[in-house]
Amino acid sequence: MTDEAGRAGAKLEQTHEGEFHGDMGDGGPAIAITKSTKLFCFCAALNSCNLGYDIGVSSQAGILVQDTMGLSDTRIEVLMGSLNLFAMVGALLSHVVADRWGRRGAFVIAAVSFIVGVVIQAAALNYATLMVGRAFVGVGVGSGLAIDPVYIAEMSPAAHRGRLVTWSEIALNVGLVLGFASGAVFYEIPAADTAWRYMFGMGAILPTIMIFLAIFVMPESPRWLVSKGQEEKAKSVLQKLYPPSYNVDQIVYEIKESIEREVSAEKAIGWDMILFPTPAFRRMLFVGIGAAVAQQAVGVDALQYFLAFIVNESGIQTRGGQTAVLVVLGLVKLVFIFVGGYFFDRKGRRPVFFVSLLGMAVALVLLSVTFFGDTPNSTFAVCGLALYFAFFSVGMGPGAWLVPSEVFAITVKTRAMSVATFMNRVTATLMASTFLTTATAMSYAGFFLLLAGVCIIVLGFFYWFLPETRGRPLEDMSLYFAEITGDNAILEAEAKLRAEEGVSVEMSGSVGNQGGSTLRSRAGAAGRSDEGEGGNKVVGTMA
Repeated sequence: MTDEAGRAGAKLEQTHEGEFHGDMGDGGPAIAITKSTKLFCFCAALNSCNLGYDIGVSSQAGILVQDTMGLSDTRIEVLMGSLNLFAMVGALLSHVVADRWGRRGAFVIAAVSFIVGVVIQAAALNYATLMVGRAFVGVGVGSGLAIDPVYIAEMSPAAHRGRLVTWSEIALNVGLVLGFASGAVFYEIPAADTAWRYMFGMGAILPTIMIFLAIFVMPESPRWLVSKGQEEKAKSVLQKLYPPSYNVDQIVYEIKESIEREVSAEKAIGWDMILFPTPAFRRMLFVGIGAAVAQQAVGVDALQYFLAFIVNESGIQTRGGQTAVLVVLGLVKLVFIFVGGYFFDRKGRRPVFFVSLLGMAVALVLLSVTFFGDTPNSTFAVCGLALYFAFFSVGMGPGAWLVPSEVFAITVKTRAMSVATFMNRVTATLMASTFLTTATAMSYAGFFLLLAGVCIIVLGFFYWFLPETRGRPLEDMSLYFAEITGDNAILEAEAKLRAEEGVSVEMSGSVGNQGGSTLRSRAGAAGRSDEGEGGNKVVGTMA
């Protein structure tokens, strides 16, 4: 690499060439999603049903547990919020399991932990035992949340990644509806102490199915296989994920190249990549972790866990009426996720987030107005909640996991996702564990108005810091952020990699008003070809 290439301000020329790396075809329609891709992504998404079910069942069972065990508001807050606390542990451990035993192994361990937890909860005779069960459930939820979007993103073509990653959020909301519906299933059981035990116990069904799917149906992620030197197995998986004529050898080449590039950058700066990241990795971490935190900062878990309490406060106080409202709200939240999945891949990430957050802010203001005074209007309250959940599902729900699953570099992806999930659960714990206390202290109206302000702040965060990642291949994400931030460590590693492969790296003048030099690589490696004026286009890649 020339001395000029190492000067401050050197950067790759930022173009849009190769954004889809062949996934969009040559000006034609995007490649089709194979049946195998849909099946594997569906299986992975099913894991998120576990968290959804727990939220849904806890919202109703929480009131029954509080009544039958005589728990105070503080104890029920701790019981609800503790799941997120224990999920932090699962999130931090998930990368160790996923990197050592693979994504499939992580799915199995998460499901086993969840099953143990729900069985203990269903059999609990006191508050302490309930908390032990909550710990196992939380570990399973946290590890599952961290690995779901990673697996789906690694199995998805770039042109369809936005829609496929949202399947995880769809599954979460299917579980939410099932959890809400459990109250209707056991409505005829007069003994409240028996009803909530059955409701918790039903939660063991989905993770049992998940264990079977992870062992007998789902293949290992091709990226993990390549990172472990199992390239032939990776090719076998890729042949199922892409059409028969697709060049899977080139995809494996792209994965290896991206790993080599990032390992070179990691060696150049050692542990500083994590502790003191370069500008590109700092931006990745800030955006990815920030998106995960923002999802909970807008209050979604707090509202979901205590939804029955909010509905009760609005004036709907019968068990049957509350169950009906919860199921309807769960269905609204579920249906609108499909809208978000559709627009993420067609309009981009940024505009969908903006619409979602503005809509949520308006809905929260409506809720705040509804709860002013001594007699809230239950109809307006339900409408406000429906609008909030609808706009959340359009953007913040699926998008908050889509962003970190695609912006984190491959070499730090599982570790970074663990941190993102950890921070997501930290925020959820704070919100859920203080909801009743805060709402009592400042009133429901004041609490909803506060959340509306948070939505506006989050909108500003995405506006200023989130780059558009629609269609960007995962293998190119580190270079993309290096371009944006002018990160020389990654750019130099890229130039070195190209030089070792026999690819010429030449310097061009300043671009526009941006001072400094521009690195431009001309493809010469196997599987690449020059197209256009100095640009290069990759024929095929896993994205």
